Amino acid sequence: MDYLQIKRVNSLNGNIKISGAKNASLPLIAMTILANNSVHIKNLPHVADINTLLKLLSNLGAQCDFHDDRVVVDTSTLTQTKATYDIVKTMRASILVLGPILARFGHCEVSLPGGCAIGQRPVDLHLKALEQMGAKINIEAGYIQATAPDGLKGCDINFDKITVTGTANIVMAAALASGSTTLSNAAREPEVVQLCEILNASGVKIDGIGTAVLTIHGTNGKLIDIEEFSVIPDRIEAGTYLCAGAISRCELTLTNVEPKHLGAVLAKLEEMGSTFTTTKESITIHPSEVIKPVKIVTQEYPAFPTDMQAQFLALATQANGTSIIEERLFENRFMHVSELQRMGADISLNGNVATINGGTQLSGTDVMATDLRASSALVLAGLVANGTTDVHRIYHLDRGYDALEKKLEAVGANVKRLKE
Repeated sequence: MDYLQIKRVNSLNGNIKISGAKNASLPLIAMTILANNSVHIKNLPHVADINTLLKLLSNLGAQCDFHDDRVVVDTSTLTQTKATYDIVKTMRASILVLGPILARFGHCEVSLPGGCAIGQRPVDLHLKALEQMGAKINIEAGYIQATAPDGLKGCDINFDKITVTGTANIVMAAALASGSTTLSNAAREPEVVQLCEILNASGVKIDGIGTAVLTIHGTNGKLIDIEEFSVIPDRIEAGTYLCAGAISRCELTLTNVEPKHLGAVLAKLEEMGSTFTTTKESITIHPSEVIKPVKIVTQEYPAFPTDMQAQFLALATQANGTSIIEERLFENRFMHVSELQRMGADISLNGNVATINGGTQLSGTDVMATDLRASSALVLAGLVANGTTDVHRIYHLDRGYDALEKKLEAVGANVKRLKE
């Protein structure tokens, strides 16, 4: 099993190219099930989750050709409609094939999903919405069995809570439904917006893109033509490297990035003392020597993202004062706290609120990654810790970060991937 060994260095400097967004790529790959042509996707990140979903599609009968940062997916040969446990257990986003397979074939079986253990993320909202569209849902032996022999029907759906994967799943299901589907309380994340924009450009008219109310005008079962497209930059990867610059107090420039997707992250970094120079596709962070404490509440986009909570918590350990971070989306997303405490961080937890007394000198030690974003928080802490930090179980990290150690090494970090 691989692990990362990190030793403190005095300075970082240079450019980091941001990869395509994992969280945008996954629904876009699932979307190819709706196409009657081979779909060319550019700017894909090389991360484990992408490989997992492509393997799932291959097992269903699709042809997938992945080279460099491009993939060609042909689902015209797709014959199977059962997504088996052995693949789905490793990645919760596998549930994204449920909507498009059901819409295309009228039946499917999808294993209940796995993924990071950061809290309850039930798929009941997906299933309830599909039932409103006329599907019959049964859960048996760990599988979601869904049928819609007469096709899915457009209807009015109101999510009880905002769900990103749920929004993407139902948008794809509604794309081939008969009639129009109005989805209220929809997620507004850039990754959902790109999915809707590509479907809209492919002949599935969607009103309200970028808002909380989407109306999808279905094609009544007709498959669609999808032109070649490029995945948007990964805003969470970008935010992580901005935190690397801030915690090390070193200037870094990110390229191939979309600054407008990082509004809440940039605002909090500015509160903590950093300034920025931005262009249309780049951000340079000018960090402050004195990091100010901050108060953060995680919420749905466009508010502060839960996927950046762990990284900012690591940054707050170096602030000059006490920071408060409240996690409102997932009840089990502070598992990195105990690992940071092992490094000397002064953090106390009270339910879903973390209080971080900053200004502590961290010490390198053996720590264990517990989920994807927790992994990156430990890497950030290792950049400024005295001695050597060994981050274990980095298969979590590999699910969502494309060549993290290589990108950090290129700007001067002492990070090595080693074998246990």
